[in-house]
Amino acid sequence: MTQTAAIAEPRTTDAKPIVRVENVTKVYQMGAVLVEALRGVTLHFHPGEYSTIMGPSGCGKSTLLNVLGCLDRPTSGRYFLGEDDVSTLDDDELSSIRGARIGFIFQSYNLIQQLSVLENIEVPLYYQGAPAWKSREIALELAERVGLVERVGHKPFELSGGQQQRVAIARALANDPLILLADEPTGNLDSKSGEEILELFGALHRQGKTLIMVTHSDEVSERAQRVIRLRDGQVEVDERK
Repeated sequence: MTQTAAIAEPRTTDAKPIVRVENVTKVYQMGAVLVEALRGVTLHFHPGEYSTIMGPSGCGKSTLLNVLGCLDRPTSGRYFLGEDDVSTLDDDELSSIRGARIGFIFQSYNLIQQLSVLENIEVPLYYQGAPAWKSREIALELAERVGLVERVGHKPFELSGGQQQRVAIARALANDPLILLADEPTGNLDSKSGEEILELFGALHRQGKTLIMVTHSDEVSERAQRVIRLRDGQVEVDERK
């Protein structure tokens, strides 16, 4: 993939962190064996920061993203999202935090095939209890924002991979989340579609969104202002450009 967009200018880190991971560990029980997926990870993410998380297979990237997304709990340590220590919340509270404050973008899009583009974008708003008219208004605005206003009545299987990922991004933005988490968002795309998606992420960053992306690609990470590399469940490199 050829990089055509300029790397975003680094933002100041003087602001208070929006995400704080403090000495987090995650241990899985695999039969009689304990697997340490994360081993004392401490990271702070600031508002408007564009970060990538990299590392070899099994280094803890997906585990860290799951913890950040409140899909999994740390075994020990603390995780603050905004002012909330989410490591202390129960399942219902975690679910509420996920729906209201975190946007997810997956490699496989995770769209509902029976729903239209517009209806897929509306899903998070439905679960937050937004009025139907408001959901439709927001969904139309987001469809236009990601360049799909002419495809709002189509089903996911009628779209290209790049278009499906645009729907997924619009859906992730529906609740105006505190952070956007992306797991290999260009992994299933050809070079041209991947480039378009990365340009869209760049635009979101310039608009002030806080982005945290897992990727295996150095070319993708070059777009970010911060690169975090994990190895054996620990932070090996944390570099701001």
